Amino acid sequence: MLDVVHLARTAARGLAIRSTASSSIRRFAFSKQQTFVVRPAFRSSFSTSQRLAKPLCADDLKNAQPANITDEEFHKLADDYIDKLVSQYEAMQDRRTDVDVEYSAGVMNLTINDIGTYVINKQPPNKQIWLSSPSSGPKRYDWVIISEGQDQKQDTATGDWIYLRDGSSLSELLREETGVDIEAIGRGEP
Repeated sequence: MLDVVHLARTAARGLAIRSTASSSIRRFAFSKQQTFVVRPAFRSSFSTSQRLAKPLCADDLKNAQPANITDEEFHKLADDYIDKLVSQYEAMQDRRTDVDVEYSAGVMNLTINDIGTYVINKQPPNKQIWLSSPSSGPKRYDWVIISEGQDQKQDTATGDWIYLRDGSSLSELLREETGVDIEAIGRGEP
């Protein structure tokens, strides 16, 4: 018990507010309710270090710029993406009677009875994928490089179709509104 009392006295002396301290510091030190401001350590939104890397969020992508891709690259990226969408939604159509998918001339129409009709198509002059959603309205998605792949093999950069006004991805929006996770295809999930 004596050690606890000694420790308490030592701590009190170390924390004592001297008469030279400002009145605001004395008020803060003796107030019953103390407020502490916690400031998170600054971390870069992108890092090649596995230890410092963190996933990008919509706020990080608001200032993103469309990737400088050729017409050929655009067509390959957009066609691959839309083909994956068509495949996923056709599988959904096979399981559910309230879903109808049509794909013709580069335009995908997806009708979900309780929600409405989605229209997804390529816009080659702008190098964008356009979406008309019955829930969130029209949006134009640009291909944005998210990771340059510096910590991976050469030519392993990754990107996504991003709506530059709010930083959201087309995959995220479709997952939230229709329940289909296009990114699950790459992970081997249904």
